[in-house]
Amino acid sequence: MTTLALTPVAPTSGTCCAPLVREAADPAAAADLARSFKALGDPTRVRLLSIVAAHDGGEACVCDLTEPVGLSQPTVSHHLKILVDAGLLAREQRGKWAYYSVVPGSLDRLGALLSEAAR
Repeated sequence: MTTLALTPVAPTSGTCCAPLVREAADPAAAADLARSFKALGDPTRVRLLSIVAAHDGGEACVCDLTEPVGLSQPTVSHHLKILVDAGLLAREQRGKWAYYSVVPGSLDRLGALLSEAAR
């Protein structure tokens, strides 16, 4: 039986990879962005975010969001909580109803990240 001895071969050009041309996301920023993208991974949550953003005054009551998505209030509240936890929506309690608004700059931040990645 013959045994092959493998000898490492050094790259001929000195470097094997292209250098970074801009700073990559740090671990904390990557985790934060991943939470936002994960929240938007559900079509209902994308619709809810869109509906809130399109609402008069830029805010909507949870009572206004159940009919457009065809889900019960507890289910809609669950989806909204995920969007709030991801930093995409803000929640304000007024009496027995919760009102939601898009966090200023949150959608611009995601858009800028996607634009940078496409370059």
